[in-house]
Amino acid sequence: MLQFDVVTIFPPMFDAVAEAGVIGRAREKGLYQLVAWNPRDFAQNAHRTVDDRPYGGGPGMVMMPDPLGKALAAAKQRQKSAGVKKPRVIHLTPQGKLLNHALVMDLVGEQGIVLLAGRYEGIDERVVARDVDEEISIGDYVLSGGELAAMVLIDCIVRQLPGVLGDAESASQDSFYDGLLDCPHYTRPELYEGQVVPAVLMSGNHAEIGRWRLKQALGRTWKRRPDLMRQRKLTEEEHGLLEEYKRETAGTA
Repeated sequence: MLQFDVVTIFPPMFDAVAEAGVIGRAREKGLYQLVAWNPRDFAQNAHRTVDDRPYGGGPGMVMMPDPLGKALAAAKQRQKSAGVKKPRVIHLTPQGKLLNHALVMDLVGEQGIVLLAGRYEGIDERVVARDVDEEISIGDYVLSGGELAAMVLIDCIVRQLPGVLGDAESASQDSFYDGLLDCPHYTRPELYEGQVVPAVLMSGNHAEIGRWRLKQALGRTWKRRPDLMRQRKLTEEEHGLLEEYKRETAGTA
């Protein structure tokens, strides 16, 4: 069972990811375990203080090393007691490497992951140097804390675990699985507000449906994420499908 431990001053926030939807059902099935640790429980005074003014001056507060270090130590010890040989400690921060599908799939192979969700202006750098194995960002923007980023990471990882998704092929058809954006999807009714479902999807010809979906995925990626397209070496078939897509959509917005 994959072990997650989260160090956060707001443990109740993680009820949203651990108790709802696909990720909640996966937890109920025992496919992963999630435990939250509040550094305030390791604070040294009655006020449960976990932050202080930064050395050198400046606005805001910085999370203190001692409560964070003790919370991380407790999280790692719990994982080791659960059979994890070496928990991987990840700090969620805008300064980390950008999260992508390849990184998610690398983390899926871990036995245990400890997530550090900072607040305020950040955490004491000595905690990063001593306890953190990796820093990850979910985008080039700033959140109020690392909790939402940690939830995103948990969701991304858990849905890749065997037995989580009802259809074993669902994960393999997601955007970014093979470096492309996903194709368009349709369901009932066949006619909605004057728009019809593409005829090929109702043809029953699975080869043609697969060809259409790949063409749309290539086209969407070329149009919306040219950076991804530049990273992909197209096969002869894919090149032909992309050129076909360009011809079919020439002159459209």
